[in-house]
Amino acid sequence: MNMETRLTGIEPFLPEHAAGVVSLILPIQQAEFGIPITLQGQPDLLDIPGFYQHGYGNFWIALDAGKVVGSIALLDIGNGQGALRKMFVAATHRGAGQGVAKALLETLIAWCRAHGVGEIYLGTTDKFLAAHRFYEKNGFRELPCSELPERFPVMAVDSKFYRRAP
Repeated sequence: MNMETRLTGIEPFLPEHAAGVVSLILPIQQAEFGIPITLQGQPDLLDIPGFYQHGYGNFWIALDAGKVVGSIALLDIGNGQGALRKMFVAATHRGAGQGVAKALLETLIAWCRAHGVGEIYLGTTDKFLAAHRFYEKNGFRELPCSELPERFPVMAVDSKFYRRAP
């Protein structure tokens, strides 16, 4: 991490982080990538505990001096499988030198190992090219949509799919 980054850590989501999560995710989706999605179109963001934090699922945030600068979620889809969702990192905290994305992913993978989640799946848009490289570099392998588990929630914007065993 560079000298200006004060990453205070990765921690599970708490309700007081809700506004920070929305302030992180929506501008990345809308302004950076031009994805026409609203907060109302993402009911999971309106109820993170109810949507993610049950079963073997969870939602984590990266904090820098108290500000949410990253997020990652695991949705329990049953059968020892999880769906990686809502992985976002603020532009100011991206890149291998920062380590935020890697720390978030390592937290999710450690959780999966500790809780017996044997397969992690994810869907992403073809616009997130840097994300594709990141996932592939970290052990995810692309697969066709037809090979996703039945309970995997395919989003309308998803066009690329990946799988990894923790």
